[in-house]
Amino acid sequence: MASLFIKKLERICRKNESLVCVGLDVDMNRIPTFLHDVGEPVLTFNRAIIDATHDLVCAYKLNIAFYEVLGAEGLQQFRKTVDHIPDDVIKIVDAKRGDIGNTARMYAKSCFEYYGGDAVTASPYLGRDSLQPFLDYEEKCTFVLCLTSNPGSKDFQYLSLGGKTLYQLVAENVNRWNEKRNCGLVVGATHPEELKKVREIAPELPFLIPGIGAQGGDVGQTVRFGTDKKGERAIINSSRGIIYASAGKDFADAARAKTKELREAINTWRS
Repeated sequence: MASLFIKKLERICRKNESLVCVGLDVDMNRIPTFLHDVGEPVLTFNRAIIDATHDLVCAYKLNIAFYEVLGAEGLQQFRKTVDHIPDDVIKIVDAKRGDIGNTARMYAKSCFEYYGGDAVTASPYLGRDSLQPFLDYEEKCTFVLCLTSNPGSKDFQYLSLGGKTLYQLVAENVNRWNEKRNCGLVVGATHPEELKKVREIAPELPFLIPGIGAQGGDVGQTVRFGTDKKGERAIINSSRGIIYASAGKDFADAARAKTKELREAINTWRS
């Protein structure tokens, strides 16, 4: 039986005919300079991007680091941005949390209750008990880091343990921990063959797939290897390639054009 998160994900993917996630990882140094004079520049930027693209996406992902660096004001803009996202669109708090006991419970409460995320990213390094407070939110989804898109992923994630790589063991364990149908995996588009292996291990889990766009991930291979047998359960993220499509007053229109372009490319491979 599908969880509330999976049902919400399926509804928005089908409604908008989209697997696109726009990453609102907003660097003050890269937004249009004329926005620097407004009261809440990041929020103003985000609202314009959301208003221009919400009918073309299935999700938005906000990396909390880009807001924490701005202090209390930045975190207020983070929360207001989440509030501005339409309720039928998935809201992902990209925080990559990982700790134990009361700390993990507070992280989970912060991401799901205070910030209002539908999903969160988390690290598996400390084991199941560090993820359990997130998994206790049955209606939410925890995307566990499995194989990341950066070059340094090979430092640890490819280590062989008993004939299997660490990323394969993470996928196997998270797949077992999915009793409440609220687990997902983060798997980078920059590793297409490995993405295929992870999908074989976890055929039903939703995948959050970064690495498209600026990092060079291939759309066709990502769709082919990352989606399930229905061509769904993949949230394909692009951040810089969409939100910085223009530094002028047409930045929102340019972001819409890039989002539509990515959606069409993905749907071509899905069909």
